[in-house]
Amino acid sequence: MEKDQRCVEMANVSLVTTFILMGLPHASALDTPLFGIFLVIYVLTVVGNLLILLVISVDSHLHTPMYYFLTNLSFIDMWFSTVTVPKMLMTFISTGGRTISFRSCVAQLYSFHFLGSTECFLYTIMSYDRYLAICYPLRYTSMMSGRTCVLLAASTWLSGSLHSAIQTTLTFRLPYCGPNQIQHYFCDAPPILKLACADTSAIEMVIFVSIGVVASGCFLLIALSYISIVCSILKIRTSEGRHRAFQTCASHCIVVLCFFVPCVFIYLRPGSKNAVDGVVAVFYTVLTPLLNPVVYTLRNKEVKKALLKLKDKVPYSSSK
Repeated sequence: MEKDQRCVEMANVSLVTTFILMGLPHASALDTPLFGIFLVIYVLTVVGNLLILLVISVDSHLHTPMYYFLTNLSFIDMWFSTVTVPKMLMTFISTGGRTISFRSCVAQLYSFHFLGSTECFLYTIMSYDRYLAICYPLRYTSMMSGRTCVLLAASTWLSGSLHSAIQTTLTFRLPYCGPNQIQHYFCDAPPILKLACADTSAIEMVIFVSIGVVASGCFLLIALSYISIVCSILKIRTSEGRHRAFQTCASHCIVVLCFFVPCVFIYLRPGSKNAVDGVVAVFYTVLTPLLNPVVYTLRNKEVKKALLKLKDKVPYSSSK
């Protein structure tokens, strides 16, 4: 009777106090080159997104709904990359850098899904904004007022927080009492659930449905927005007008595809291969946050003009 009671008590306690992140699968000889590559990408990501935040805040011509949502996106991408990449860099330079405490793993998983879910919802809002701007140009200003923009942005952050809380609670309510090696470069639900000392089938199904509803719902709304946008663009008589409208939406479409396709591959497919998942995850955790500032600056004339203005002001202010 006493033995059974001890077993019940142990089942309710997470015996694992630290996890070991195995990192990306690679030959040990590539540690230094990979560290250098990902370090450069991370620095460019942070600097690029900070630059977008600076340019939009300084230039009054960019104080529009589209650029308001872009500042939210840049802020998310800067922290989304920071949640995973620095820890991944540590796995390249030392064995001790692979260790992560249980609480830190919980915090990383929550932060990752919080920012990822918020970004997913934000892409949907941004597509809705483009839909209103192109399909209802005369009513756009009144429909997308400053108060409306704030409410829409706040709803994405709140929804992302709640969705992440569900993923984190479901993942860490299970007991972890055996192996502690996570076959990934950050704490994510699928590789962590493989270490649980209990049946995870029900929780895996709930997480699968939860992520599936959010991802498929957002993607469907985005697709419907752009179908309506394309129909409206085709009605524009001048080729220059059509080209300008398509160019405005092309940046958003590129980034959306780069974000959603890897997510669907990892979370919404039967079975899981650790090595493949780790490599695919690099696309939306490392490359997409870098891609956003590149795409939105190189393909956007207004942002490029604002950058040139900011560049011209710097020597003047420094000499003064």
